[in-house]
Amino acid sequence: EIDDKPFLDILVQHLKDQGIARVVLCTGHQAPLVESYFSSNPMGIEIEFSREEMRLGTGGALKNAKEKIKSDTFIVMNGDSLCKVDLGEFLEFHKAKQAVASIVVSEVKDVSDFGGIEMNKDLSIAAFREKESVAFGGYVNAGVYCFNKEVFSLMPDQNKFSLEYDLFPKLVNKGIYGFCVDKDFMDIGTPERLEKAKDKLGDLK
Repeated sequence: EIDDKPFLDILVQHLKDQGIARVVLCTGHQAPLVESYFSSNPMGIEIEFSREEMRLGTGGALKNAKEKIKSDTFIVMNGDSLCKVDLGEFLEFHKAKQAVASIVVSEVKDVSDFGGIEMNKDLSIAAFREKESVAFGGYVNAGVYCFNKEVFSLMPDQNKFSLEYDLFPKLVNKGIYGFCVDKDFMDIGTPERLEKAKDKLGDLK
């Protein structure tokens, strides 16, 4: 929790504030708890749930939710990070580039903890760099994506896989773009990052 609110509550509120009317939440081992919470705390936004019976990874979770996705173009957000990007602008960027996939990328002083992203002049992504021990500045994945439904045909055959490691690198030179923002982003993926996020939330509001 941050400011006495579940992090998912903060994410869903951000989506509602941006005019999003429908959300599909991918849930895992805490599915009953999450579903009960949002059923008891309606937020004025339609929420559906896509349950994983076993851990499927970020890619497998999206693949598992395919039948619940109604639009040809859709936005995906990690459940443990928040970047308050203008989703309308991001969607327009994605459509203008005629991209299969677009990633919100944020410039940071040290990409060593995340892994960097290299882009061409037209903002198509040229390479994904693994995490490194040497600190250097650059662009990192901010955990917000836009896809066309054709991306499902490009996914690995297996049900368990990662977007970041198993799908995105394969989309290089096939229509994957970076949408650059100067906004900081909040990541609660580790206990250390969670503590930093608690201090950072006010800056993101």
